[in-house]
Amino acid sequence: MRGWQVAQTGDPIDVMTLTDLPHPAPQAGEVQIAVGACGLGYPDLLLTQGKHQEKADLPMTPGMEISGTVLAAGPGAQLLPGQRVVGLARLPHGGLAEECVAATAELHPLPDDIDDVCGAAMYTAFQTAWFALHHRAGLRAGETLLVNAGAGGVGSAAIQLGVAAGARVIATAGGPEKVALCSRLGAEHVIDYLAEPNFAPLVNELTSGRGADVIFDPVGGEVFDRSRRCIAWEGRLIVIGFASETIPMTKMNHILLKNYSLIGLYWGPYRDRDPDLIRHAHDLIVRMVQAGTVQPLIMATRPLTEAAVALQSLASRGTYGRLVVTP
Repeated sequence: MRGWQVAQTGDPIDVMTLTDLPHPAPQAGEVQIAVGACGLGYPDLLLTQGKHQEKADLPMTPGMEISGTVLAAGPGAQLLPGQRVVGLARLPHGGLAEECVAATAELHPLPDDIDDVCGAAMYTAFQTAWFALHHRAGLRAGETLLVNAGAGGVGSAAIQLGVAAGARVIATAGGPEKVALCSRLGAEHVIDYLAEPNFAPLVNELTSGRGADVIFDPVGGEVFDRSRRCIAWEGRLIVIGFASETIPMTKMNHILLKNYSLIGLYWGPYRDRDPDLIRHAHDLIVRMVQAGTVQPLIMATRPLTEAAVALQSLASRGTYGRLVVTP
């Protein structure tokens, strides 16, 4: 079986090796999966670099987000060979290989009318955006939603879910191509932060001085600071992550004076704390994809042989949407 292996942490282009690996055997509660597609995300890059808050045993095969077909089931696994699934691989046997393993609790059915590439591209991006906007922030129809980094995998999902919820969506993105992508996804206004880094006055102008009711921020750093300067009275600022690699600090008196809420969303722990809610969100998202209401934004699909280069490209900030690898 062909697959990528990481023996020591570092940049993917330096530490990933394509080699022949033994077929992974499922343990109790696990299944062996023929990988149909693997969606690359920022957590995969951080895990490979050894910078993620969760650690994986080495050597490992990267690739957390997978879709494919069950080949074999371990003791107690509640899935049968031939079933199509989407979800998270169990490291160290990740999805950048022809086969992987996953716990059945981390998998969900993938209907036949959604292909493997779409399945792998949509799963964590739309789960994260749905949990942030609906479960944590309670986004309502008619509210104004500001999505930072709107052309990213999670940001592009947030734009579409915001539009579907009846919100007025404003987005920020870097460069004309990404601005056009956000507009195509349904954002009413898109601000090019490369041309206008201080987007807060523009958001305030677009909202007649009120500001955004909900702000979706996966960037952190200065973007977080500018976001709080354009949040509405009783607004909700959702912290998704720190793609800028800078964790911001804030003045608590500003939160007090404008009566807004600062909300965190780290999707991962819900897998243990509320798996039923993840299943509920999955069912809703699948129906929306089937109806054509939302679709994952896919920049490119790459063959397995190009996985290290594709994963490395996430560090450049030059990508948009999702990159997907197929065996």
